[in-house]
Amino acid sequence: MDRAEPGHVPIVGRERRNSPTPERLEPPVDAKWTTPLLTAVAPVAWGSTYYVTGAFLPPDRPLFGALMRALPVGLLLLALRPTLPSGSWWWRALLLGTLNIGAFFALIFVAAYRLPSGLAATLTATAPIAMMLVAWLLIAERPRLASLGAAVLGIAGVALLVLRAGFAVDMVGVAASLGAVVMSSFGYVLLKRWTAPVDLLTLTAWQLVAGGLLLLPVALVVEGPPPALDAPAVLGFLYIGLVATGLANYLWFRGLQRMPAASVSLIGLLNPVAGTVLGVALAHEIFGPVQAIGMLLVLAGVLLGQAPVQDALGRLLRRRERVPVR
Repeated sequence: MDRAEPGHVPIVGRERRNSPTPERLEPPVDAKWTTPLLTAVAPVAWGSTYYVTGAFLPPDRPLFGALMRALPVGLLLLALRPTLPSGSWWWRALLLGTLNIGAFFALIFVAAYRLPSGLAATLTATAPIAMMLVAWLLIAERPRLASLGAAVLGIAGVALLVLRAGFAVDMVGVAASLGAVVMSSFGYVLLKRWTAPVDLLTLTAWQLVAGGLLLLPVALVVEGPPPALDAPAVLGFLYIGLVATGLANYLWFRGLQRMPAASVSLIGLLNPVAGTVLGVALAHEIFGPVQAIGMLLVLAGVLLGQAPVQDALGRLLRRRERVPVR
């Protein structure tokens, strides 16, 4: 073995430095889909609330239902994370809780009572386009053409899935539904824009408590004292509060922090799909070829709006452009 000369410091890894830099490895496919799949739990859980509300909760008490969705689980999360807002986060938490929880729930219930469910769901399906435009305005997140196309595809799918002929249009209900879409779009994008000084669980608790406190006086004035609850209603509220509100909103806000607004908003189209599947499976609702086509269009729109699919399509198009024409 050759010995190094005295005073000579061998250069370790010279060949490694002179070799070409290896290409950046792509993350595994399952890692790319972890966040979208976890985010999808939220609209699926929200979609289940239609069946649970009709089957287990007290009828004709929408504001009380909205209050029970938000405030108890918000207080529970706040007990687990006993941290209060400070400085500017007092008004930010109040604003986010109003936009994403309190006023949003109230407007959704107004729309549900004044509009046929199919029309209300179709109007709510415009949320992806509204959220993309708000994200472009507030955080300069310009939507891709593929995302806009996916949104149009999803809206068409929701219309086929749930829209029925022979309904009367109530303009108050339409305004409430579109108002809920606009308010939540601003709330979700502001959540992306502002960096909270606390963990996501605490931030979720702040919003649920703020929204619940906003709903409390409104529910008492409009609907009166709370109704008596039987065992099925208690179980229904436990599910809606813990799973369809607490867990669902936490995963939804997590997705907003980690994904483009366009991708998250399109995942929200799974809400009416989940509601339809549960209605067919548990309530024996009608499901025909038109609804099947609508569901396929919604799923296609959701997939087309996700970054892994758009990146794969982009690579495919670039590869085709490099192929020489003979």
